[in-house]
Amino acid sequence: MSEETKVRENHYVVTDSEAIHFMAPHVPPVLSTPSMIYWMELTSRQNASSLLKPGDDTVGVSVDIRHLAATPIGMKVRVTSKLTTVEGRLYSFEVEAFDESEKIGEGVHKRASVTIAKFVPRVMAKKEAIQRAG
Repeated sequence: MSEETKVRENHYVVTDSEAIHFMAPHVPPVLSTPSMIYWMELTSRQNASSLLKPGDDTVGVSVDIRHLAATPIGMKVRVTSKLTTVEGRLYSFEVEAFDESEKIGEGVHKRASVTIAKFVPRVMAKKEAIQRAG
């Protein structure tokens, strides 16, 4: 594993679509926890991509994340993903997120490699079973 693949950093901007709007009317919208986790997952997926065999990708299998501080719409967010271990098909990452002021999130994220040619038929079979039952 090269040093280049161990750490990935992505930059995002909080927009209205990543914000929560369900607090009191006088509370400004802020980055939602699911959106922050999505950015951590995306950054980790990209971090692992160069280690995969052709035709493989990764899927998230667990998240243990703490959302530490609110980030208002318009602020930039930097997400880092450090690959800590690879055990067979399982990739583990330490993830962190920072806005322009402070650390806003941290935790551990795990992803598993899948072979797309096997993954797609399984998903389609589930979809077709639901359609037949519905």
